[in-house]
Amino acid sequence: MIARLDLRGSDADPRDVLPRADVDVTAALDTVRPIVADVRERGEAAVLDWGERLDGVRPPSLRVPADVLRAALGGLDAQVRAGLGEAIRRARRVHEDQRREPSTTRVVGGGTVTQRWVPVERVGLYVPGGRAVYPSSVVMNVVPAQVAGVGSLAVASPPQREHGGYPHPTILAACALLGVEEVYAAGGAQAVAMFAHGAGECTPVAMVTGPGNVYVTAAKRLCEGRIGIDAEAGPTEVMVLADASADPVHVATDLISQAEHDVLAAAVLVTDDPELADAVAAELAVRVPATKYGARIAEALAGPQSALVLVDDLQAGLAVVNAYGPEHLEIQTADAARVAAGVRNAGAVFLGAWSPVSLGDYCAGSNHVLPTGGSAWHSSGLSVQTFLRGVQVIDYDEAALREVSGHVVALSHAEDLPAHGEAVQARFERPPLS
Repeated sequence: MIARLDLRGSDADPRDVLPRADVDVTAALDTVRPIVADVRERGEAAVLDWGERLDGVRPPSLRVPADVLRAALGGLDAQVRAGLGEAIRRARRVHEDQRREPSTTRVVGGGTVTQRWVPVERVGLYVPGGRAVYPSSVVMNVVPAQVAGVGSLAVASPPQREHGGYPHPTILAACALLGVEEVYAAGGAQAVAMFAHGAGECTPVAMVTGPGNVYVTAAKRLCEGRIGIDAEAGPTEVMVLADASADPVHVATDLISQAEHDVLAAAVLVTDDPELADAVAAELAVRVPATKYGARIAEALAGPQSALVLVDDLQAGLAVVNAYGPEHLEIQTADAARVAAGVRNAGAVFLGAWSPVSLGDYCAGSNHVLPTGGSAWHSSGLSVQTFLRGVQVIDYDEAALREVSGHVVALSHAEDLPAHGEAVQARFERPPLS
């Protein structure tokens, strides 16, 4: 069901041998390019036409009416509403502590540099709607944007034939709970193009965030520059670093939980204990057929992106972790906090037996929009900071500029840009204007 990769005694670079899902965003660009161009030219009509062509459904209107949002919230299951409410409360608590305050540095007497943090003015938030329903993605995208102070938020999610052509009611209800009134029944590349170029009631945005399939990712890449993006999201990943102290049931069920997302989902165990690997494999063999989406999970576990990886010791295991840069990393070892101190590359780290990835997906308070495909080597997950721009304000008086002017002139000549220095010298060649 799941491959084994034995790295014990190996000096191979883990990046060359570790499994990873094969997703060709570049190839998808050829598919999405005409969609984006059509939406740019024809606006709302193109969004609706492409939705009908690709999703087989045409919503009654591109924008979801207010009464549909209210009805979705009114019809929401009480337990789901309570769960979403708690997820929102915890996410707000965590993200409010991520706020950035302005700071002023007095470089010299009469010379200061102030760092201001300004929210992006308008953001488009994409919420997938394929194999599963993701109201949690509404929470994870909207909360940090609201905490950052973004003034205008719009959500897009694919239309659903079984729900009257509008997005899934649970997604709409989550929007209503968060006070998001601008919601569009649009999915795929056409939704990203709508955000980038505007269509119907949807005016262009400055940034698009949120996960999606390869076509959504390709459209984000194609439109980047006109819009900012959070990241190019790939298939989800979980890596578990475990030793003999780990419970094989915990490890197996956590691998299964992420494999449930997609046939391309990666589930990787890294361990120095062959007996644990055997026990986890045995648990998978029993549990996968018994779960609802067993066929999908089995395909993900059997794919080249998933494996049970054997290493010599936990230090070697950390080297594998840092080379892979997993989206989600669980550490199920003795003294997990100490082991976690050696982690450099991961989207989110879950410590011990009682912090499963499922908790982070919903109610830990952390954000579950995380870097995938190894981008944790250089990128972070979604946060308040994603929606803030740093603006530097420089304020020097005459004396402070005069004091440093010689250095500016010298450096301008070193770079063969003499007019830079002349712009400073000119200020001292004649009396200042009264």
